[in-house]
Amino acid sequence: MDQFLQTLMGALAIGSLYALIALGYTMVYGILKFINFAHSDVVVLGAWGSLVFARWAERTAGWSQTPWYLGGVVLIAAMVLCGTVGFLVERLAYKPLRRAPRINVLITAIGVSLFLQNTGQLEAVFGTRPASIPRLVGDRTIAQIGLVKIEMLDVVGLFTALSFMLGLDWLVFRTKIGRAMRAVSFNPQTAGLMGVPVDRVISFTFVLGSMLAATGGFLWALKYSQVNQPADTGWTLLGLKAFVAAVVGGIGNVRGAMLGGLAIGLLEQFGSAYLSSSLSDVYVFSLLIVVLLFRPSGILGSTAVEKV
Repeated sequence: MDQFLQTLMGALAIGSLYALIALGYTMVYGILKFINFAHSDVVVLGAWGSLVFARWAERTAGWSQTPWYLGGVVLIAAMVLCGTVGFLVERLAYKPLRRAPRINVLITAIGVSLFLQNTGQLEAVFGTRPASIPRLVGDRTIAQIGLVKIEMLDVVGLFTALSFMLGLDWLVFRTKIGRAMRAVSFNPQTAGLMGVPVDRVISFTFVLGSMLAATGGFLWALKYSQVNQPADTGWTLLGLKAFVAAVVGGIGNVRGAMLGGLAIGLLEQFGSAYLSSSLSDVYVFSLLIVVLLFRPSGILGSTAVEKV
């Protein structure tokens, strides 16, 4: 039972991070019907931006003990940074290709990804060496069930991720801008004729998705302390798993991305704990194959019927 509870906590923590990152993929796909492969690099920017902001704040203020509010300030700064980058990427790279063939957009997305990776490796930016983020959340046990210790860091990370996911769900399904986003997703041309500002809605979607990516990068850096170099293959694998989560849940479906992220986290952690830890990636991509074979639209996805 102790092992089960410990594995469940780890699965929920990592699954919520996958879900946060998957939301960026699924939101952009829902609006523009293409996969933004540079999204995982925005996650890296969020992690490294959090590290730089945290180190700068500690060095400038000279605190003997990290204040409790510093984590929130660093998160907001990282979200602003990634949101700005997401806005610029959409306006400069993707907007001119709105009516271009999909292959052009795909190649551009890969080019943007490589640009962000190589720019991040410059010594004047982040460099090529791993670094450790300062401890922004107290490292203490807040509860214990049997032999299972519930750490403050895991609780804060899980609560933050779930809060952002529920907030996004409310925004999309309960607000005016959410209705506009769903209208543009259904038919951009018709939405524009009905008075919806399509360009602003698309830019808002990119900014929001980039801010969620920043949150995922921030929580990932806190959980694992060491932040790898921007072009490390671990970041690529993280982005692929988040993409798998979006596909499994139903690409283009916000709630599906949340469900897919949690499902991937549960499968990966329980498979590693009870079967073999060396096959954790195999479990994830095997689930993708099974879903594509038996339900290509994803768990919560719907198949579009086109009349001819």
